[in-house]
Amino acid sequence: MKLGLFTSGYQFSRLEDIFRDAKRFGYDYIELWGGRPHAFAPDLRAGDCEGIKHLIDKYEMPVLGYTPEHNSYPYNYMIGSTRMRQEAIDYLCLSLDVAKELGADFMLMSAGHAGYNATHDEIWDRLTLSLQEITAHAESIGMKVVLETLTPYETNVIKSANDLLEVFRRVPNPMLYGMCDIVAPFVQNESILDYLDKLGEKMYHMHIVDSDSNSATHVLPGDGNIPMKELLDELKERGYEGTATIELVTAYINEPTLYAKRAINRVREMLG
Repeated sequence: MKLGLFTSGYQFSRLEDIFRDAKRFGYDYIELWGGRPHAFAPDLRAGDCEGIKHLIDKYEMPVLGYTPEHNSYPYNYMIGSTRMRQEAIDYLCLSLDVAKELGADFMLMSAGHAGYNATHDEIWDRLTLSLQEITAHAESIGMKVVLETLTPYETNVIKSANDLLEVFRRVPNPMLYGMCDIVAPFVQNESILDYLDKLGEKMYHMHIVDSDSNSATHVLPGDGNIPMKELLDELKERGYEGTATIELVTAYINEPTLYAKRAINRVREMLG
């Protein structure tokens, strides 16, 4: 299993600090958060890709995943007018382009909240159309799209493994895959391991982080209520050999270096 560093928790730090930490702490790759000041897609298209590619080469640290910010501010393809949806789609297609330029293996995306007034059919029609457009562009440039489920605290759209199966039925694009952020099933009393059983070859990626059981908060592995060591043992037993990003987001933003080091040390110890 390859372990990755998510850069969102470093958003008040220098970009080079992230690559340096990933290298010296023994991470296998970076999952790059697509927000300012580091990696907003329009900035990358305007020339900032070159600086990131320099860091990739300097620290021998690949960016395997690119995760654009797109669930609320200012882009959310699941809510708002036709023009707002189209702007979000254009932004995500641009994000695919810059992910490819960085040499990433995939772009990670999710579905933001569709609003309280949206009906079931309206949600699924809008989601299907949007994913058809995004994955068509992904296929045209040879990039994978990995769709993440979120918690009910974050969205009313894609929240479970069964939701992903319905997406794959409606959008049967070979470049579309699913993943599991383990907090999402845990807070909903859904089995984390069911993602492997249900998604099969479409199960492409994971976010490893702990949970307080009753919110979307991401805490350090070992500081929450998920039986983390047993989960990691089971993933090894089942032969999961994909990528797993340790997704520390903003809870540790004051000292990202210290917590990034503690997180990977704990996970490596649990993995044996």
